[in-house]
Amino acid sequence: MKKYSIFLLLLAFTATGFTQAYKFETKIDLGALDVINQGDTGTCWSFSTSSFLESEILRSTGKHIDLSEMYNVRQTYPVKSWNYVMRQGKAQFSEGGLAHDVINSMDAHGLVPNEAYTGLLKRETKHDHSEIVGELKLILDDYIKNPKTYNGDWKSDVSKVLDKSLGENVKTFTYEGVSYTPQSFLAMTGLKANNYVSITSFTHHPYDSSFILDIPDNFSNGSFYNVELDDLVDITNDALKKGYTIELDCDVSEKTFSSKYGIAVIPKDEKDNESALEKVEKELKVTADYRQQEFENFDTTDDHLMHIIGMVEDQKGNSYYKVKNSWGGNSDRVSNDGYIYMSEAYFKLKTISIMVHKDALPRSIQKNL
Repeated sequence: MKKYSIFLLLLAFTATGFTQAYKFETKIDLGALDVINQGDTGTCWSFSTSSFLESEILRSTGKHIDLSEMYNVRQTYPVKSWNYVMRQGKAQFSEGGLAHDVINSMDAHGLVPNEAYTGLLKRETKHDHSEIVGELKLILDDYIKNPKTYNGDWKSDVSKVLDKSLGENVKTFTYEGVSYTPQSFLAMTGLKANNYVSITSFTHHPYDSSFILDIPDNFSNGSFYNVELDDLVDITNDALKKGYTIELDCDVSEKTFSSKYGIAVIPKDEKDNESALEKVEKELKVTADYRQQEFENFDTTDDHLMHIIGMVEDQKGNSYYKVKNSWGGNSDRVSNDGYIYMSEAYFKLKTISIMVHKDALPRSIQKNL
């Protein structure tokens, strides 16, 4: 009987002690507005950056303002179209973009709340942009082939497609009983475009300097400040501790990035890829050289943009970032209320860039900028 009791005790210990099923403790949670769904679109860049700006408004004013993601998209497509035409079709034209495209749109065209511009027409409840790029590209390619004989004004034709697909541009609206233009609404939020800085870490450019990151979605030639890999982690951690959330551009194509399990990790041994989604496994030690190698062989690409709002810790003392995604809340494909807990190893290997308020940066970087 005694031996049987010891056997049961060992079995129980094996089930709970060795498997190390994830148990998380919140360390920092700066808050954000509700997780929403980008639907059938490639506009994560606007959803995530809009969420980031919502948290910036919340941090600086205490106001909960649901910003329109589609207003930014509506303003950015004509810019993409101009870039594509002026490069005579020798540029990427897609739904993709980066965080600075929202900042550029905000600076040029202001902001509006979601209630003033949803981008949904005819009682639509889900965003679907599957046909927009195709329609626009037909116009642009036609003009590029026949610029002198094109029938009409391609800029006007682009606007007509966007009006039909997303809705006509909003010029004035009422919010909480006050009349605004997009620019006066931006002024009310207190946001300023020049407060936001994009940071990256790659070895093919000098550290402590800025360069144009050569990735497909950087159609607007945005500049990024380059830091050492450990500094990228320190900047992110320090910003969160100071109360600043962070915009994140990263690769989510790894098998160990899972919205179903709400986890993103980089196991040291690939045989642990599946088990690491459910329990703590030893992770890879990521170096700058390996990170660069993964970037240059296209294993790390700018797949997806999300929003870091906090940090959690597992029972082994490992840190993870609490990352707000835009694939909706809990479902058969999404858990953890739509958030991803991303390990530091995953962040170091798969992050393309971050965006943060410049006041969250070390003074040495602020001076260089």
